[in-house]
Amino acid sequence: MKDIDITKLLKESKFNFSRSSGKGGQKVNKVETKAELVFNVVDSYSLSGETKMLLLKKLKNKIDNKGTFRTYSQTERTQLGNRKKVIEKFTKTVTTALKREPVRIKTKEPASSKIERLDLKRKHSIKKKMRREKVYDED
Repeated sequence: MKDIDITKLLKESKFNFSRSSGKGGQKVNKVETKAELVFNVVDSYSLSGETKMLLLKKLKNKIDNKGTFRTYSQTERTQLGNRKKVIEKFTKTVTTALKREPVRIKTKEPASSKIERLDLKRKHSIKKKMRREKVYDED
């Protein structure tokens, strides 16, 4: 997958601000510092059809029925700080979703590990046989 320009995606997204949850303080009922980023994957102009389908598949738990992806941040005390955090979160999520996973090449089990596994099974079997013999000897 070719690199996607995050700045284009950010231009298409919308920011909402609201009051953060958590403990109170002097300005808790006045300042709207919680930042929410809303990005519509389905209506995006800068994403190709293949990329949209891949995002919808990989982020299906984070995208609603209308195709909008929402993420928020409320850890910082300022709108600007939370806005930066939510942008970082968005870029990280999108880039990891679009990253191709390397194809796993099947390898043969090494002979030494096979011998070791069978040896452990043999020892375990002998141990159990010894226990059975002790039980019968006592009767």
